[in-house]
Amino acid sequence: MSAGGGRPSQLRIFVEELVRAGVRDAVVCPGSRSTPLALALRAHDRVRVRVLIDERSAGFFALGIARATRRVVVLLGTSGTAAVNFAPAVVEAALGRVPLLVLTADRPAELQDRGAPQTIDQNHLYGRHAKWFAELALTDEAPDTMAHVRSVAGRAVATANAGPAGPVHLNLPLREPLIPADDLGAIAGSIEEGDREPYYDSNREPGYEPVDAKAPFAATVSGPRKLAADQVAAIAGRLAAAERGLIVAGPLDDPASHEPIARLAAATGYPILADPLSGLRCGAHDRSLVLAHADHIVRPGPWIEDYRPEIVIRFGAMPTSKPVTELMKNAVPELFVVDGDGGWREAALVRATFVHADAASTADSLAEAMEGARVDATVAPSRRARGGWTGAWLEAEAAAGRALDSWLDGLAEPFEGAAFRALGELLPAGSLLWAGNSMPVRDMDDWLPVNGRAIRVLGNRGANGIDGVTSTALGSAVVADGSVVLVIGDLSFLHDLGALVTARLHELDLLVVVINNDGGGIFSLLPQARTAAPGAGLPARYEELFGTPHGIALGPIVEAFGFRHSVVGAAGFAVLQTAIGAELGRPGLRVLELRTDRSRNADLHRDAAAAVASALAALVGERRH
Repeated sequence: MSAGGGRPSQLRIFVEELVRAGVRDAVVCPGSRSTPLALALRAHDRVRVRVLIDERSAGFFALGIARATRRVVVLLGTSGTAAVNFAPAVVEAALGRVPLLVLTADRPAELQDRGAPQTIDQNHLYGRHAKWFAELALTDEAPDTMAHVRSVAGRAVATANAGPAGPVHLNLPLREPLIPADDLGAIAGSIEEGDREPYYDSNREPGYEPVDAKAPFAATVSGPRKLAADQVAAIAGRLAAAERGLIVAGPLDDPASHEPIARLAAATGYPILADPLSGLRCGAHDRSLVLAHADHIVRPGPWIEDYRPEIVIRFGAMPTSKPVTELMKNAVPELFVVDGDGGWREAALVRATFVHADAASTADSLAEAMEGARVDATVAPSRRARGGWTGAWLEAEAAAGRALDSWLDGLAEPFEGAAFRALGELLPAGSLLWAGNSMPVRDMDDWLPVNGRAIRVLGNRGANGIDGVTSTALGSAVVADGSVVLVIGDLSFLHDLGALVTARLHELDLLVVVINNDGGGIFSLLPQARTAAPGAGLPARYEELFGTPHGIALGPIVEAFGFRHSVVGAAGFAVLQTAIGAELGRPGLRVLELRTDRSRNADLHRDAAAAVASALAALVGERRH
């Protein structure tokens, strides 16, 4: 390969350094300019390479692998608009805190801004959505150049991993010839499978110091942010002084925090309003104070008027539930937001104290303080007083659960939220459950029950887009040990049909439950639907602009790829549960289509909410008398 083109030795070193830094998976999109990098990645026996032909789908596929494994995944594309198609996944990785290393091949400097084909300005292509950008020009094989190559590779992986995790972009200009003259051959891994992983986070492997030749060129040592004793005491004092408190757990893919947060709930007597993406609803940790029906409980009405909290401590990102967000906005005098990655995620726009410390250690330290040692006993209220507050919330949770179950069991027609109740009862431990954005994730919030099985619940809630969701779930299926299920809307499914190509080429296993209401169902529950009301004057425009009916039959599309397709419609919960149970454990991609009516679905959601409101009102009446 000519000078400046990226010689095999340079690219071998680059890929080897990525492996030393912990990279094990790469998603590659075909292209000419990226040929040398693709060959180098494919030659290394420690890198699992998967080739996808659609860059947008590939970006989300890589994101799914990274989210499931919690480690950096390489995403490689060629120059030009191919690289631009990675942008949606890069944005989701940035906002969703997912480690991703995007490698884009480029034309060399002498071909830039001269009308050369497939050449665009790729410097800082993803703007502020990339945590770090660098152009890696492979000019020669001088020792300093080779050291630079190693250093950039190690720094890129470490930066993507460092909290908050996110995407890093390296742009690599490559000159022709792009095919190496000598045989690239296989690159034997210098790190044995049984060895300690070379890149580490001290949260997981404290005290490890790389000292041998297998260590990465640019190693990092990092540790969790922890509060000082006086800071813990100050916050614990505030919690102790407030009888009426809540713990809100938003999206938080951190299993190490589950037991400490549960311990904090027990120590404070504060119920946990658990978003399904918090991970706190499912698992072996103490779930006695975990509530799954907060979205209904905190809606305006007599119950929440009697049980407004004085203080809230929130872990994770903003919760899915709008009523929970509105509660924090309108009825919480004091809010603590715990974010170990130093973020500022508080969209309710209220006065808040941001606690930039590790969630697990913070919850543990506060629980220890609340358990007696560091809180003045004259300040802390009695557990008996807290029992009344806690007991009221647990009664409300039980009443809401009974009302919803009774309402659903008596329904003799399809209901979109029923899929999550069925999956919560059917999925075995070790399963991955994905929810699409728009309505599915909101239905999951209302209907996924609390249970003791370790079901990992995931979603693309960084940017909350409906694009690329199927591809993301397929990426996680590559590395999953158990069942993987995705519940998604019809528009989102159609938006990512390229994922079916991926599933076919790589023979992946995924059960997709498509909620097909022939359009944008969520708008039937939003103010836009008022334009369709009699007398509003805009019913036709509502359907055109928001309802967006498509009339597309999904079965022929799915079957054209050779996948199994089945339909559930005009039936109640038991039929849907049986249909889902029959598909669990089958190989390959399966699509189970639940057909519903958008307008009727909106009515059913209101009926379910009314059933809970009635049960809570009755509970208030009993308590007041």
